[in-house]
Amino acid sequence: MIAVVDAVQTRVVATLHGSLPMGGFVANAPIHALTAPLPAFDDAMQPAERTDIDLGGPLAFGIDNIISEAEADRIIALTEQMGYRPEAPGIQTAPGMRMNKSVHWVADAALIQRIFARIGPLLPPQIDGDTLHPQLSQRLNMYRYDDNDVFNRHTDGDWPGFGLSADGTQMVEWPGLRSKLTMLLYLNGPEQGVLGGNTRLFRPDGGAVDVTPRKGAALFFRHGFGRGSVLHEGARVLGEVPKYVARINVLYTQQG
Repeated sequence: MIAVVDAVQTRVVATLHGSLPMGGFVANAPIHALTAPLPAFDDAMQPAERTDIDLGGPLAFGIDNIISEAEADRIIALTEQMGYRPEAPGIQTAPGMRMNKSVHWVADAALIQRIFARIGPLLPPQIDGDTLHPQLSQRLNMYRYDDNDVFNRHTDGDWPGFGLSADGTQMVEWPGLRSKLTMLLYLNGPEQGVLGGNTRLFRPDGGAVDVTPRKGAALFFRHGFGRGSVLHEGARVLGEVPKYVARINVLYTQQG
């Protein structure tokens, strides 16, 4: 059961055109933020642990024990309070590709810093000559997969970093940074009743590796539109229990 988030206030910090699953756009799709930080994680957690995934060249790996089950439940309840919608703000996908629901928010810096503190030592310190930035982008792209929802085969684009203005009222872009890794943070999985919903990573030789969502764990892979980017899909979810996942961007400082 997902706990109700009590006394958590949110505000809209940006609005963008939002793309719909079957094409077309909605004006003024909201991006949210909290008016106060979320409480800290549970302290009694096992150390984060990385497992590399062999794709025959492209970079991919998983990290377990990133957030607690209580923290995952809190994020699900919070984003349900914000409201999942068919449109995804600032995202452009081909008709029929992203067949799920979305809500975007700019997480408070303290939450993102706690996550980075657990995973930072396990991330590549450099990619393509660019250096790992010591903070994740605070803009989280949340997806809910209801019965029969799917995210068909695609490659993730790269992104700048985003945070909040000093007064917390606006989303701002961070200069000199670009993402190089997708982080898919799983907020639930089969142990919570999700049927289907694996993330399938495609190998250059035509094979594939399926990754099963695990609550509190994350999958990382190279993105952008270079040769090393990982083609992937979010497999169809079936049944009454939705799958929840957050896409977070791992940032690197651009050289030159």
